[in-house]
Amino acid sequence: MGNPGLPPERVRLVLDQLAAGLSTRQAARAAGVSKGFAWALHRKMGGVFRPPGVTYSDRYLSREERYELARLRECGLSMRAAAARLGRSPSTVSRELARNAAPRGGYQPERAHRLAWQRQRRPKPSKLSQHPVLRQQVQRMLAARYSPEQASGRLKVAFPGDPGMRVSHETIYQSLYVYPRGGLRRELQACLRSGRAARRRRGRAELRGRIIGAVPIGQRPAEVAGRLVPGHHEGDLVMGSAASNSAVGTIVERTTGYLTLLPLPAGHGAAAVADAIIEQMSALPPWFTQTLTWDRGKELAQHQRITAATGIQVYFADPYSPWQRGSNENTNGLLREYLPKGTDLSAWTPAQLHAIAAELNDRPRKRLGYHTPREAFAKLLADDLHRVATTP
Repeated sequence: MGNPGLPPERVRLVLDQLAAGLSTRQAARAAGVSKGFAWALHRKMGGVFRPPGVTYSDRYLSREERYELARLRECGLSMRAAAARLGRSPSTVSRELARNAAPRGGYQPERAHRLAWQRQRRPKPSKLSQHPVLRQQVQRMLAARYSPEQASGRLKVAFPGDPGMRVSHETIYQSLYVYPRGGLRRELQACLRSGRAARRRRGRAELRGRIIGAVPIGQRPAEVAGRLVPGHHEGDLVMGSAASNSAVGTIVERTTGYLTLLPLPAGHGAAAVADAIIEQMSALPPWFTQTLTWDRGKELAQHQRITAATGIQVYFADPYSPWQRGSNENTNGLLREYLPKGTDLSAWTPAQLHAIAAELNDRPRKRLGYHTPREAFAKLLADDLHRVATTP
């Protein structure tokens, strides 16, 4: 690993500084290496840094504790009594004695510490690199643009009776990013929402417009906040390039996460946006179209016409408060995988936008128990049909 001209302890020092939260520039200065070397090491590690191999969590027994445990056992103390003297739980002492017992019986503290150290050494082979069927399923889901967390959760839904088909989202991330624990194809990084080759914090700032006569979000029914009653939506525009002046409207239902995309071939003026919302939302059941929460963009200046045509009450979020439309903000981020910034969005046909919405509606969501928005919407439709059929 690293520059052949640098000793391993210098490379370890750089990694320790990065693991402590320093930037690549700060880590390079602290370790006495070039910024280019620190940055290359950061990229090679995928932005994920492991602690030194000899430093572990306090939950593990230390060498001194193992020697004390051996002394206490030789004095005839029970496991529970020895655990009390060590300040450890009896189960911890029981596992220690079972895992690190000598071949001929008894407990040898130095041998036990060596065995524990060998088990704790990193890196270990990735679970995905050792289970080809599981790896194939995860790769298929990532290729379908599932996030690692969605892929992990969906495996529980798809294989409910097979404990072998389980993997945490962190294992998936490390198999993509962390050298040398790969097990997944590195090109699948491009299928992640960020598409980055290294993990890093995300964040963005967003400007808000103003609109006259907006009904504030504070007047929205209290039931909307709980996400228990269907029919409450959040909306916004995904903007294209400045030269094209193009946009696509997005509307997300809060309970199911069901996405509706609004083609805007004639531009994103107030009349065009109102026409698109009326056309798309009128096709949904009335009980599924109760409210719509938008940002302060002037494209919804004709919100009263929308209410008159569809019965949907429109509310407007507070300025600079994107979290008030969290479902829509998250979905817009997902849509950027399909509708990149700086492109002409008017080139997308209604059929193509429908296909994009269908793919996202078929993506499992954690808050839905890793079922999909389409499945959640279908269940609501079935429940409504059953209610109508059984009502006298």
